[in-house]
Amino acid sequence: MTEKDRIRVEVAYALPDKQAILALEVPAGTTVLAAAQQSGIADKFDTIDLENDKFGIFGNLVAPGQVLKEGDRVEIYRPLIADPKEVRKARAARVRERRAGAQPD
Repeated sequence: MTEKDRIRVEVAYALPDKQAILALEVPAGTTVLAAAQQSGIADKFDTIDLENDKFGIFGNLVAPGQVLKEGDRVEIYRPLIADPKEVRKARAARVRERRAGAQPD
C-alpha cells in the first residue's frame, strides 16, 4: 500500500474532566466506525460504546459507515443525560419566575 493510499485522521472523545484526540493513518476508504475501532480509543474510556454512540465529523452528525477524507476528525458523542427540549422549558420557566418576582406590586 503506497502512502497516497493512506489518509491521516483524528478520533476524538471528551468527558467533562478528560479528553483525548488520537491521530492515526488509515487506508483510504476507511469508515468512521472502522477508524474509531482502529484508534483503540474505546480502550481508554469505559463510557464509549462504538456500536451505539453517535459520531460526527467536525461537529456534523454522520453515519458510522461514512467514508473518511484526509484530515477528518471523527468525534464520538456521549448520550444526552437530559432532554434538550425539557431543559429549555425549565430555563424559560425560571426566567419567567424571576421576571414576575422582580415587578413591583
